[in-house]
Amino acid sequence: MERQNEMLEQVIIKFAGDSGDGMQLTGTQFTNTAALFGNDLSTFPDFPAEIRAPIGTLAGVSGYQLHFGSVEIFTPGDYCDVLVVMNAAALKANLVNLRKGGTIIANTDGFDPKNLRLAGIPEGKNALEDGSLSNYRLIKIDVTKMTRAALTDSGLGVKEIDRAKNMFVLGFLYWMYNRSMDHTEKFLKEKFGKKEDILAANLNVLKAGYNFGDISEEFTTRYSIGPAKLPAGTYRNIMGNQAAAMGLVAASQKSGLQLFYGTYPITPASDILHELSKHKNFGVKTYQAEDEIAAICSAIGASFGGSLGVTASSGPGIALKAEAMGLAIMLELPLVIINVQRGGPSTGLPTKTEQSDLMQAFYGRNGEAPMPILAAATPSDCFHMVYEACRIAIAAMTPVMILTDGYIANGAEPWQYPKSADLAPIKVEFAKDFNAEGKFLPYKRDEKLSRPWAIPGTKGLEHRIGGIEKQHETGNISYEPENHEFMVHMREAKVEKIADYIPEIVPEVGPAKGKLLILGWGSTFGSIKSAVLKARSNGYDVSHAQLRYIKPFPKNLGELLYAFDQVLIPEMNNGQLIRIIRDKYLIPAKGLNKIQGLPFAAEEIYNKIEELLK
Repeated sequence: MERQNEMLEQVIIKFAGDSGDGMQLTGTQFTNTAALFGNDLSTFPDFPAEIRAPIGTLAGVSGYQLHFGSVEIFTPGDYCDVLVVMNAAALKANLVNLRKGGTIIANTDGFDPKNLRLAGIPEGKNALEDGSLSNYRLIKIDVTKMTRAALTDSGLGVKEIDRAKNMFVLGFLYWMYNRSMDHTEKFLKEKFGKKEDILAANLNVLKAGYNFGDISEEFTTRYSIGPAKLPAGTYRNIMGNQAAAMGLVAASQKSGLQLFYGTYPITPASDILHELSKHKNFGVKTYQAEDEIAAICSAIGASFGGSLGVTASSGPGIALKAEAMGLAIMLELPLVIINVQRGGPSTGLPTKTEQSDLMQAFYGRNGEAPMPILAAATPSDCFHMVYEACRIAIAAMTPVMILTDGYIANGAEPWQYPKSADLAPIKVEFAKDFNAEGKFLPYKRDEKLSRPWAIPGTKGLEHRIGGIEKQHETGNISYEPENHEFMVHMREAKVEKIADYIPEIVPEVGPAKGKLLILGWGSTFGSIKSAVLKARSNGYDVSHAQLRYIKPFPKNLGELLYAFDQVLIPEMNNGQLIRIIRDKYLIPAKGLNKIQGLPFAAEEIYNKIEELLK
């Protein structure tokens, strides 16, 4: 049998199945293999909200989308080329996202009468048999049967054998896309090294899937995707939460401060704790508190004691931390607060993405409580922006909030390791001197309007702390009306002065003047950039700028906005940044809003560009 090898520039694969089918592991392994090969890539894990939804139902479908290629990749892709489904519910939930002519790889065992019924599909409407998939290439494989056949002599029970069926699919895809199994074999040996029977079972099934593709006469074509032309350097595949954790460790090392991370588990922020707990060799201290309030208060206490205090949560936890944030603002201590946003309000959509906490970050505290706000744009960008949050918190002696979201926290992309010498210095100076009269003035300010950082227990630096308003310079309790107004303005001025030492904004794509500017923040970055590049290639006068510093805004933001005839702001919320932009710059910006727990497709933004410029 003659085999053909077809070269492709890029491919989008969606793995989907029940939450117990191992789709996240399968997708992650294929992603890591692609990253090691040198492909550029972007991923989008899609988790069910329920811890254990009923098996076979739509609510229990777990997905993982991977876009990889030899060209520059900015998003996980709008429509997938290959859809791998382990049951009827997975097909029903994801078929709408498969391009016409795309490939479906279906586990036929997941389409029996029971699975069809659980997925709410009427009897006699099995899509694998009724011709409704004629617009697609359909590959039917009884994965369950073949997995069991490969492990007939393993001595394992049926339940344990069936857990390995995701390895059969992975092996088949490795054959289909000319990929080595070496990385996954190494991963399995590390994971199951002490369970020889489980290790042998997974390795055998992985090879069985690969060999199935190799010996089946049905498959006449294999595909190859070359490595991407990335800048020279050392890369690793990284997710947003991992990058955030590493940014914290880097800031701790660069500043010479011990890192203290006080937190309470919450989706989708918990993996920051999991990652940091692995780095005790860097002096990292992690503390899982009994609740969100205790978590942030422990971090404030660590900052008071001279450490780099950090806490993280998602919207519901940030709401609980609000009063303590006000305390940190009043104390004027460095503190980093990471908000990994998810769909709300209340419990909302715990595993789905949203950008709906921007107003909360700006105004979600009692009183006049200004706080710098930063936003990461991609998974790897979490490293740089978390590092920046630490730098600003220490320089301005203030709590800083950095916004990510579930999309970039759990998404992955190649990340080039930075060199320590290339990271901005983080200068730390603890108070040691008194004034001419021999008195310590805890709220006497420097050129950045920052107060001194006095370590408790240092002789002569005794001072009053607490949430009651402080008198200018002395830090004594003050109820004087004029002093309160002065201190309110002073704290705001300190935050606004940060604009003096953050970079000005420049367009990511296109010139700094023209007909249409698309202004993005957070995880809309990839979709906007992809859409703008396509639009410019089709002759449209459009540029893209991305806000990473949101409070204060870059000093030249107004100048940039006024240089365009129109401004479009896409957001995964009901219009939050657009309100702030309209309020500050008095421009008639237009909004493009999506609140579905899903990121923007590049096509949605491109269509809006066409609408505005045609």
